[in-house]
Amino acid sequence: MDQVFKALADPTRRSLLDELFRQDGQTLGMLEERFAMTRFGVMKHLRQLEEAGLVVTRRRGRQKLHFLNPVPIRLVHDRWVSKYAEPWVAGLSDIKERLESQMEKVFEIYIRTTPERLWEAIIDPDIRRKYNFGASVSSDWKVGSHLELHVPEAGMLLGDGEVLEVDPPRRLVHTMTALWGDDVKSEGASRVTWEIVQIEDSCHLTLTHDQLREGANDQLYGGWPMILSGLKTWLETGELLTTPGSLMYR
Repeated sequence: MDQVFKALADPTRRSLLDELFRQDGQTLGMLEERFAMTRFGVMKHLRQLEEAGLVVTRRRGRQKLHFLNPVPIRLVHDRWVSKYAEPWVAGLSDIKERLESQMEKVFEIYIRTTPERLWEAIIDPDIRRKYNFGASVSSDWKVGSHLELHVPEAGMLLGDGEVLEVDPPRRLVHTMTALWGDDVKSEGASRVTWEIVQIEDSCHLTLTHDQLREGANDQLYGGWPMILSGLKTWLETGELLTTPGSLMYR
């Protein structure tokens, strides 16, 4: 947490995060054009944001793209803000605007657990509902198989998809079509990739949500920071988040 607060304390670094919030997946050159400082200065600030986990990078050919990772900020919220907030506060955290290019969202988090236990928490329907807004995800998790996001007691089908890749306990790829409302049904299928890398006594989990159309409804990806925060909380403490969003379908 100390690195997150240190990174956010600088106004230039906050402005860099604002730029990535406005348009995710920017190169160093694109970000450099927006700031009155040297290329080295921008690189230095980006390095500190990466070290704090607030920015993640991906190679696309020769380009190195930078993505906003809101998960650490969500963890700060869950630890100190949500316990004091009224239920309606969570509804004010919607993403403000839609991006102008094909969207790819990248989220990462470190969890003190084993790859096997993390994998189980992702695919087990009873565990999944503990941190996934109370909804289960069911499948036999074989390539080509169907998967469903649903609330069994209420008979609600919230989404479905197809399993594309399975490499336990390292990588899982599947499509997802949201079905919880007319405003998201029309968006069609997008792709979700879970990647697990063990680092000493912890796991580095990267979740990439891509193949989103231009200007896609932010409901499709806006819940991931809370879901990943809930996953980390449950695996490390055995406790459930009590933020309004976490209780949505419980």
